[in-house]
Amino acid sequence: MSTKHTDRYQRGTLGHMTELEKGPRGLRSGRGARERILSASQQLFADQGINCTGVDQLCASAGVSKRTLYQHFAGKDEVIAEYLRRFDPEILPEVFNSVDLTPREQLLAIFDIHSPLCPFIGAAVEIQDPEHAARLYARDYKKGFAARLTESARDAGAIDPEQLGEQLALLLDGASARSRVLNTDTFATAAAIAAVLVDRAIPIGADAGTVG
Repeated sequence: MSTKHTDRYQRGTLGHMTELEKGPRGLRSGRGARERILSASQQLFADQGINCTGVDQLCASAGVSKRTLYQHFAGKDEVIAEYLRRFDPEILPEVFNSVDLTPREQLLAIFDIHSPLCPFIGAAVEIQDPEHAARLYARDYKKGFAARLTESARDAGAIDPEQLGEQLALLLDGASARSRVLNTDTFATAAAIAAVLVDRAIPIGADAGTVG
């Protein structure tokens, strides 16, 4: 669930909780608590990082007790994994399934809408355990994303679609990491480089249709 959708859900539903639903000391529990915890994790993990966010702060931000959190999650590690699974992926279908964009345009559109604060890179950097559920999910997501770029490159008629897909995935991740470190937008530069790579990889006239 995206933060936007979660905020709408909170305003429309959670604002009318009874005193019983709020639980002890005014903390809200039960219905909607899981979504509030995940919404809080999205905000806190993005703003200050995973390692700097403790369970106490997570509970305070979500307005729940620790007991409630542990009723929904085995611990912080499970919250982290679910945070990544819930991270808004809606931009991908909008691009890759668009009937208004040719496969070549799909490859370039990714650089216009991708967020510089990639949660998958952040999680992989902060979490040391390579077998952590969040690390595994981040790895699978990145592999799947590169595979989807390769598919669009193949549809566009690229001479070597696997190479172009991997090049664009690497370029996108590099731009995301650099933007995060320098606190500046580097995607315009990355998009210009991507256009050169795409033009060299796809013969003129190969990408004539649209995606159905």
